[in-house]
Amino acid sequence: MCRMRIGELAEATGVTPRALRHYEEAGLITAERAANGYRDYPDATVVRVRNIRHLLAAGLTLDDALAFRACLDGDMTVAAPSEAGLRIAEQRLAVLDARIAAQSELRDRLATALRGARRA
Repeated sequence: MCRMRIGELAEATGVTPRALRHYEEAGLITAERAANGYRDYPDATVVRVRNIRHLLAAGLTLDDALAFRACLDGDMTVAAPSEAGLRIAEQRLAVLDARIAAQSELRDRLATALRGARRA
């Protein structure tokens, strides 16, 4: 099995070393420590990181991604969704919808206040 250091993993995945350390702290990826203390990742971590990025790009959080740990090493883009995964996505969508509604309400209030101020 080939291994890579954090900089190599960052370059292979387009993710910053800081983000990789954050994923490790969250329990989504693991590294062994070399004798010099450097992080040493298996090559398979590339797929795992890409899948984490896929979940984050879909609007999920790192905490949400923890529920997918068992399937992060496969091709998540073509895998059938699990019931648990669908529940998590539905919950995240509800949170996003609530945030969008709150922001839209604030925007409308500000627009109304500006219209009133311009008329004064």
